[in-house]
Amino acid sequence: MKQQTEIGIREIPRFDKWFVLSLQHLCAMFGATILVPFLVGLSPSVALLSSGLGTLAYLLITKGQVPAYLGSSFAFIAPILAATSLGGPEGAMLGSFLAGLVYGAVALLIKTSGVGWIMKLLPPIVVGPVIIVIGLGLAGVAIDMAMYIPGLDEQVYSTTHFTTALVTLLITIIVSMFFKGFLGLVPIMFGIIGGYLFAYTQGLVDFTPVREAAWIAAPEMLIPFVSYTPQWSWAIAFIMMPIAVVTIAEHIGDQMVLSKVVGKNFIKKPGLHRSIFGDGVATMIASFIGGPPNTTYGENIGVLAITRVFSVFVIGGAATLAIGFAFIGKISALISTIPTAVMGGVSILLFGVIASSGLRMLIDNNINLGSKRNLIISSVILVIGIGGAFIQVTDEIQLAGMALATIIGMLLHLVLPNKEESYSKKDPFAEDEKQAA
Repeated sequence: MKQQTEIGIREIPRFDKWFVLSLQHLCAMFGATILVPFLVGLSPSVALLSSGLGTLAYLLITKGQVPAYLGSSFAFIAPILAATSLGGPEGAMLGSFLAGLVYGAVALLIKTSGVGWIMKLLPPIVVGPVIIVIGLGLAGVAIDMAMYIPGLDEQVYSTTHFTTALVTLLITIIVSMFFKGFLGLVPIMFGIIGGYLFAYTQGLVDFTPVREAAWIAAPEMLIPFVSYTPQWSWAIAFIMMPIAVVTIAEHIGDQMVLSKVVGKNFIKKPGLHRSIFGDGVATMIASFIGGPPNTTYGENIGVLAITRVFSVFVIGGAATLAIGFAFIGKISALISTIPTAVMGGVSILLFGVIASSGLRMLIDNNINLGSKRNLIISSVILVIGIGGAFIQVTDEIQLAGMALATIIGMLLHLVLPNKEESYSKKDPFAEDEKQAA
């Protein structure tokens, strides 16, 4: 029996209810959205700003028909770190812009030739292991943040820092496991708040930046031709662009889940090409102001499923609140005081969940790993991606890690026989088609 919709997609709730519902979505995305820039050395306040602007652009591009919120993408953490090491934050912004162009190209192809080809190019046996690589490839980052004193030239183990990380992790796990309803959807936020309070008792929090910060302050944006002059880099292009292929596959999964939650086939109307293009534009907007690439957030889809409030005006309200928060200097300063160990604690679980979601993709699609074809593809992707293999194309250009694993996985899928063994045993769009009928 279909659940009743509380507020429809184009309905505008009463103002007081509107504010609370929008604030709820802001809470759902907040922890994860500020964690990504924290990990890669970008500004959390700019991430909030780009998240809000990107979501508003997404709503316009999808004609106000898809109630989805966009936040910082975890898939790009390792590529951003690699791009930053080559060209600084400015290089990472170039890579983000190029990733946005990939979204646009794929959207154009889907518009002209349908969605079937992309599902054939990116079967679960390729996407699943690459998602596992995304999570496990970041495991070392999480452990380093949790165990060692930050800001030193060499790694120095700290019992205080590791204890703080473990307490943060424990709080996050407890909230995730035992809290119900909306509260169970924001374990990252609870973990950060709880870990922060514990870190304060351990002397790891310094409130000086908060006291010195102004209430109203513009985020420290990186604007091309204003803050810096962009420099082309093939190396950065090879690092960042292939990852867009993986996030597009994740986006398709999110759209199918969202279609089932709302009871409308968003794959057909307004069309997958529009939602992918919306993701791409949001990512390019982020690259113009110094934020991380954006993607649709599963946390906010969970909020929709629980509340049955599907109004795009509520989503737009959350985006507007995020933009406002970005200009409150006290909030930006408070975020900067969060100890690295706290972020390391939530990252231990979060990166593991990302890896597990790749495994879940294989299970949900009934992929048989007893098949030699599937075993070969998944094994090669995992070892190349996690092992850090690379191809030195020229002195300056290197195809490495996750990007290389993605490309090799796609090539193996295309050349090895018995392709039917690598696809889902059911049509992923079948249920959406039934709903649209």
